[in-house]
This record gives sequence, C-alpha cells and structure tokens, in this order.
Amino acid sequence: MDKKEFETNGQLNNNATPEETDASANTNEAPVEAETIPAAAEEAVPAAQEPVEPANNAAADVTPEAVPVMSKVGGGNTPPSSPKGGKGWMIASIVLAAALIIVLIKPPFQKDDNSVAVATVNGTDITKAQLYDKLVEAGGESTLQNLITTTLVDQEAKKANITVTDEDINAEIEDLKTQFGGEDALNSALAQSSMTLDDLKAQMPLQVEIRKLLEPKVTVTDEDVTTYFNDNKATFNQEEEVQASHILVATKEEADAIVKQLKEGADFAALAQEKSSDTGSKDKGGDLGFFKKGDMVTEFSDAAFALKVGETSGAVKSDYGYHVIKVTDRKEAHEYTLEEKKDEIKKTLISQKVSEMSSTWLQDLTTNAKITNTLTDEPEASATPEATEAPAAE
Repeated sequence: MDKKEFETNGQLNNNATPEETDASANTNEAPVEAETIPAAAEEAVPAAQEPVEPANNAAADVTPEAVPVMSKVGGGNTPPSSPKGGKGWMIASIVLAAALIIVLIKPPFQKDDNSVAVATVNGTDITKAQLYDKLVEAGGESTLQNLITTTLVDQEAKKANITVTDEDINAEIEDLKTQFGGEDALNSALAQSSMTLDDLKAQMPLQVEIRKLLEPKVTVTDEDVTTYFNDNKATFNQEEEVQASHILVATKEEADAIVKQLKEGADFAALAQEKSSDTGSKDKGGDLGFFKKGDMVTEFSDAAFALKVGETSGAVKSDYGYHVIKVTDRKEAHEYTLEEKKDEIKKTLISQKVSEMSSTWLQDLTTNAKITNTLTDEPEASATPEATEAPAAE
C-alpha cells in the first residue's frame, strides 16, 4: 500500500459528504512530551535457536493498528543496516521459550515415581511417565538442547566472573524496545511467539552473559565508525516531525461540535476516547505518535504541520471523514555529524560483531564440551568404563 493511502478500517464511515477543508488553528494548549523510537529490521541470531524477525519484517506480519490517516514507513532514523548490530539477537530463544515455559518435569523420574498420577479422567490415571513422554515428543530435544546451551554459557560466565543484574536486564529490554520501534512493537513481536515481556526477561540472563563474554573479543576502530557513518550518512538525517493526536468523525457538523467543546475547555484525550471512530488511536486519547510529513495523507499532513505545539485545528476533511487535530510536540529537521553519532555507531558495530560471533562461538563451545544427551545419543555410542580405561603399563 502506498504510504499516502489510508489503511483499511472497516469501522470507519466512508460516506461523508465532501466539503471544503477548514484547518484553521484555534486553541493553544500545553504540549505533551514524547520521544520517537526507531524501528528495527531482521537480526542475526545465535546457533541452535529460532529467531523472531523484528521491526520492518515483524511489522509486516502483525496486524497494523487502524490508523486511517497514516502508514508509517521505517518509523525512525536508524540506518537499514543498523538493526543488525542491535540487540535483536538477544531474543534468539523466543520461539523455543514456549517449550521452556512448559518446563519438562525433572527427568528422569524416580523409578517408583513413574506411575504417580498427574491427572485422572473418569477414574483413568495419566501418569508422570506418560506426561514426560508426551512433553519429550512435543519439544523435548530442542528444549534440552536449549538447556544444554544455557548451562555451557553459565559455566563460561562463572569462569569469567560475569554476573547479570536487574539493571543489566532492564537495559537490554530498553535497547530492544528501541530496536523494535517501541514497547508496543516489541510486544507484538513477542505475541507472535506466544510470549510476554516478562517471559522475555526470564530469557535475558543467557543473552546478557553471551554479550558480556564476547564484547571483550570485539574490536571497533575509529576508521570502522567513520566508514559506517559515511556509508549511511543520509539515513542519519532527521526530518522535521510532529507528534499529534486526532479525533475522527463522519461529518463536519460533528467535528465543529468537538472544536466548540474544546474551546470551552473539554479534554481532548477524553473526547477522542468517547467520539473518535479511529479504533487504532482512540484508546490512546487519539495519539498518533511522531510522524514525518510524507507519512500522512496530504490533507492531514498539511494541517498538522501548519499548527504550532499546543494548537488544535478546525475540521480537516479527508476521504475517511473529518479530523480534529492537536499537535503535542515537534522535532525540527537536523543533519547529524559524525561526532554526534560516534558513540551510537560504535555501540551498533560492537553489537553487530557480537551477533556475528555468537553462532560460531556457541558451536565451538558445544563441540569442545563433554556432553551426554540421553534423548539424542545412540545407545551404542556410550562407552563402558572398561573401554575408556588406559591399558596397564608393562
């Protein structure tokens, strides 16, 4: 869909009578602070783990919010290659986490415990042994491999005296929100894997340990930073943006009545929740977040960018009805310099290299470890103690 077209919203009234647009500014009100967050793209992930594809790709798979006046493109100023160096790889275990959440009962059971009933159906017992067998069939191998990987990484972290604090977890979550384009976008990506933010936090210690173990092995030079900046310079430029809320109604009479109520002191957010037909924004008081001029249909964009922070428009006509728009914040256009972006780029490149290294590092760690896996090992591969003893010296 063209970014200037309206997104489909079956609940909107599309039969309003065409009339002249009245976008005159009226009410001055205090601005509401907000911050734009860049979106992320597909990430690299460690070996033996299933990725969830964030931001640009994830956004395409999630049902978009019904915002009829906009179709956000990109959602931020992060260069296309930047997300690959972000923290998206840190949720590499997202898909397997569903199996981890339904944790396997500690195998093996005690011999006298196998027949203990975990459920009874009309007098017929379902035993622990039956449950364990089914859980193994459902995802036992992948879950056990995940636990093996976690144990290996924990052992390496302990050797390196690495610890994971609540502050570490919260910092990683905040970085992920930034990479995905905000908390809502991250939650949408998590929901695709039947996870919540709390589930993700439970998986984070492993990812933080990997980062702390690998970052010291990474080198990023000033030349690397300069090259990255020059290659992506245009994408660092900040276009002018405004943050606005709107109330969408079917007729000009309704819009004019809302404008009158606002002049008399009514609360914009409350009116949006009560009267707006835009299901994507009404529950947020009509808030659409930050957007660039090209993100909106022409009529809406022209009216919004003509307003000052705190001002409210009159009735603005579009193909989907009439909008009353309130601008709550503004970001002026800005062309960033290398010095301004140096730290951000270095952090991005370090994360990118950690992401690239993690797969090989985990594979080597697994290869060099002594691991017994009763779910996958062939019985004949298990050597007896006598077979592993060295011959007696003559």
